[in-house]
Amino acid sequence: MSTPPPSPEAPAIRPAGAEAAGELAAIHAAAFPPGEAWAEGAIAALLATPGCFALRQGMAGFVMARVAADEAELLTLAVCPPARRRGIGLALVDQAAAVALALGARSLWLEVGAENAAARALYAKAGFVEAGRRRDYYGAGRDALVLRLSLS
Repeated sequence: MSTPPPSPEAPAIRPAGAEAAGELAAIHAAAFPPGEAWAEGAIAALLATPGCFALRQGMAGFVMARVAADEAELLTLAVCPPARRRGIGLALVDQAAAVALALGARSLWLEVGAENAAARALYAKAGFVEAGRRRDYYGAGRDALVLRLSLS
């Protein structure tokens, strides 16, 4: 994992629980196109499930993942547009991988839009490799790549 050092003014990455669901939903809404953002209730419900956790860096971004047995899944990564290209996404992914490992996961999985070059580059930098493809995962003609990161 190759997280760049945080800038002195950047808030630390901290855990976020269901009580922060409103703020996480606001970050998600800023980071995703209309209709693709997750609602506060959905985020709170996910965070209430066993093995699910979120990490955030102030209002710049957050990552949500869940661990079950020896596998983890990165559920979402959201970085607000003004905060992009500053290493926040990579730092959040690296921290989520560390938490997943500490919770017993040996691998971290995710789906990413096959056409999302920026996200694919970020995940490649974090060490993820392509493990499969889900046809029409995001709708007709919008495939997802399944990526895997070994944590062991």
